[in-house]
Amino acid sequence: MSPEIEQLLGRVTDSLKASIRAGDCPAVAAVGGPSRTLTLTDYDYQRDEAAAVGFEQRAAAKAAEVSAVRWVIAVPQVWFIAPGVISVRDVSNLPLRPGESEAITWMAFDLAAGVDYGRVPFTRGPRGEPVFGDAEIITTQARPSPSMPGYVMLRQFTGAGADPEGAP
Repeated sequence: MSPEIEQLLGRVTDSLKASIRAGDCPAVAAVGGPSRTLTLTDYDYQRDEAAAVGFEQRAAAKAAEVSAVRWVIAVPQVWFIAPGVISVRDVSNLPLRPGESEAITWMAFDLAAGVDYGRVPFTRGPRGEPVFGDAEIITTQARPSPSMPGYVMLRQFTGAGADPEGAP
């Protein structure tokens, strides 16, 4: 991961951590161009698929506006990890089910370095306050699904369109 992506990832996850501490669960994206970096936030991202797609399309358009060469998007989600399977779902006010954990799911893209995927796990303290771990990079073979945060943005940014087949 490039130092520039690490910096954007820190910017995005720090912003999202502050929101989670305040009881909010927005999506946050940062797009970095040669002279400017924009941070975008969307509180409706997890409402439905149309809201998520709309935010990612707007973020990709902003990336084009600033001639972005890299970007990061992050969304709080609930993860379930079992042998050979990782599944995620939107956060809710319901208690976690056995085997589930909360994490900030992120995707990063750099024109020179490609795509990275990862998460920042977190647990809840006795009073419900989030306790965050370190950012983790998924090092196994990963292929984003259309519901993965950043999927639409990646397809639009790379010129692959919205067709889910042949994703980079």
